[in-house]
This record gives sequence, C-alpha cells and structure tokens, in this order.
Amino acid sequence: MRLLFVEDDPRIAEPTADALREAGYAVTWAQTGPAGLEAAMLGEYPLIVLDVMLPGLDGFQIARELREGGVDSAILFLTARGELTDRVEGLDLGGDAYLVKPFAVPELLATLRALARRERGQGASRVTFAGGRGTLDTVARTVTWDGQEVAVTGREYSLLEVLAQAPERWFTREDLLDRVWGPEFGGEARIVDVYVRYVRRKLAPEAISSERGRGYRAER
Repeated sequence: MRLLFVEDDPRIAEPTADALREAGYAVTWAQTGPAGLEAAMLGEYPLIVLDVMLPGLDGFQIARELREGGVDSAILFLTARGELTDRVEGLDLGGDAYLVKPFAVPELLATLRALARRERGQGASRVTFAGGRGTLDTVARTVTWDGQEVAVTGREYSLLEVLAQAPERWFTREDLLDRVWGPEFGGEARIVDVYVRYVRRKLAPEAISSERGRGYRAER
C-alpha cells in the first residue's frame, strides 16, 4: 500500500520510513508542508502520516486543504503536540488518528493497520488476478494461489498488490520502484527483476507477465 510520510526531522523520518518499508508500505517522504500538500493532493495515497509542526505549512492546514479538496485519504497525525485541544482540532479537521511523539514503531504500525481496515471496510477486501488463480486479501495482506495460501514477504506482497490492482497495465521498473520501494530508494533498478523472480517461483511463471520495452503486468 502506498503511504505518504510528511515529517521534517530526518532523525525521525529516516528510521521510521525504513520500518514502514520493511512492513511492506511503499513510502514517499516529504520534508516540508508545501511538498506534502502537493503530493497528497494527487490522491494516490490511501494513508498519510502527517506531522503537525512543519516548515511552510503546518499539518492542520494541510488536512483542512485536503478535505476541502475532496481527498479522503486516512490521515494519522504524528506530533509532539499532545494536548487535548490539539487532538480535538486535528480530528475535527478530518484526521483519523493521532499519535504523540515519542512513539513506538509497533504502535504506529498497529494504528496504520487499523486505519487500512477502516478505509477498506466499505469495499471488497479481495483482489483476483491471473484468471482467478491468484487472490490478494488487502486487509490481511495475504496471497493465495490455486486456493492455497502462499507465504510472501512484505515487499513481495506490495509488488503483487500494485500489479493486481491495475490489471493489464504495464509497469516499468521505475514505476514499480517508486510505488514499492519509494522514490528515495537509491539502489539498482534491477532489484525489481529479482523480486519478480521471487514471486514467480512462489506462485507460477504466469503470475506476472513481462515484455521487453514495456515492463511487467498482472492480467485479470
């Protein structure tokens, strides 16, 4: 799942973003309020972790503009401001949850899982692909193939989720790096090929199609 993390302090942002990616989220990190608002307004992030005290534009202003602009992403405020009035203001502006710094990463991950369940509770939680042979449970983050659950890593799941939720669309390596590893990833683009091989070995070669010059896709 794609997640926007808006936090100006790299001492907090970098280890937290690493933990989120390890848990399977495709994290985009924005370091200022205006950059966070610009990214969030695209409407491509089901989850937004939003600091309140940001340079240029604070988190409450961002939340207000997002809701007025029709962006309904789940917003988790993450800040040192823990007074009751601040919490009430954030929730009244359209926030969905509030964590006070310092926080524990397991608490953050549990809150995000709860928000993801809430966001998806009104719709289908299962996505099928490859002619129905493959199924993703987007709440439990599990994969089945030919009716049998298959153990996958968080990164493998995220790769499958991106492909399966846009069936028959071709994704380049760069597309998948951005969505699964995040735009700050500094490694080789061919890591995508490695993970595609991992997934094919666990499921089947036809789970992910490939074509030179076009990239990868999952069929319906």
